[in-house]
Amino acid sequence: MYNPLPDCVTIKESEIHGLGLFATKTIVVGKDLGVTHHFILDEVIRTPLGGFYNHSYEANCYTEVYKSHARLVTKKTIQEGEELTAFYKMFPLDKCSTTK
Repeated sequence: MYNPLPDCVTIKESEIHGLGLFATKTIVVGKDLGVTHHFILDEVIRTPLGGFYNHSYEANCYTEVYKSHARLVTKKTIQEGEELTAFYKMFPLDKCSTTK
């Protein structure tokens, strides 16, 4: 059965902004949580995973950007109940210097 979020993540109210992603169990460092955005021509299509993680300067995740998509990866072990965050800003796709 299709699940738009990994089994270790749920959506709840966030103290950062609106709704956010939260760990339902411990998530290990380096865990690829899945695709957050697809890049098709000049369009950015956000997935359910990409729609709910919030920005933080002290993020516990990062987005790994490729030419066709971006993925959310943990940069530290995240404890159950902790909000998943990443440092991000929106910019034109042709300015992506970190694409793979």
